[in-house]
Amino acid sequence: MSRVEPLRRPARLAPGARVAVVAPSGPVPEERLQAGLDVLRGWGLDPVVGRHVLDRHGEFGYLAGGDADRAADLQSAWCDPAVDAVICARGGYGVQRMVDLLDWEAMRAAGPKAFVGFSDITALHQAFAVRLGLVTLHGPMAAGVDFVKSARAQDHLRATLFSPETVRTVRSDGAALVPGRARGVTLGGCLSLLAADLGTAHARPSARGGLLCLEDVGEETYRLDRYLTQLSRSGWLDGVRGLLLGSWARCEPYDGVRALLADRLGGLGVPVAEQFGFGHCDDALTVPFGVTAELDAGAGTLTLDEPALS
Repeated sequence: MSRVEPLRRPARLAPGARVAVVAPSGPVPEERLQAGLDVLRGWGLDPVVGRHVLDRHGEFGYLAGGDADRAADLQSAWCDPAVDAVICARGGYGVQRMVDLLDWEAMRAAGPKAFVGFSDITALHQAFAVRLGLVTLHGPMAAGVDFVKSARAQDHLRATLFSPETVRTVRSDGAALVPGRARGVTLGGCLSLLAADLGTAHARPSARGGLLCLEDVGEETYRLDRYLTQLSRSGWLDGVRGLLLGSWARCEPYDGVRALLADRLGGLGVPVAEQFGFGHCDDALTVPFGVTAELDAGAGTLTLDEPALS
């Protein structure tokens, strides 16, 4: 089974960079989009919006327009040489429906650029790693309420994009579920989406050699159990080096979730650190995927070997 390897780092941003905002998943509230664009402009960026970002699917209201249109927006932004980074507007659901419509050869030929998102965007983090070999940023999205109302989330994403050497260490707010140190390459995302991605053409075949980041939102404990058990039974967790646990917002009380995480992950024999402050939570931090790092679960730190962006 293949091992997770470090990926190519896109270039950091500079004032004046053009950033495309796209909606690969759910429908986008216009007022929040405008607020997010204002934040990006305040950073000195030049944000441009995909043609279909404000669309809504005529039959399935949980989608931001048709699958082909959402795919076209992402591909057009990525292949535009004037665009320096692509930031998703929001998550929700829909990437699984459009990811197979992307022309990965054309996107690979377009070269590297920064890519930001989380939640449903987990499937794109996996695909960008497998198909493009690129470091991506698991971070807040342009029209997310967690972004437009959080100075901490904005500041950490901005630092990661403009001066990534200043945020090479990400710190946890909690203790170790399983103490210890481990080195590996960061990967992961939303637990339910990782489970849904198993066996698909664009998913990583294994977390072997990796530091796996997990979080989720609004799930009952038995469902979290099912996702973790599925990852385990499939062999996807074999050889993982360590785990970082983010937020479990709107799940059942954390004591019960924590007991489940200890039950399902504690037997892997690797360090497990909790409450790392990424995912569906207030003031969410940005974590790069595809970078070699060291996890110190006891100290609650993830230290990158090199900045997320070059």
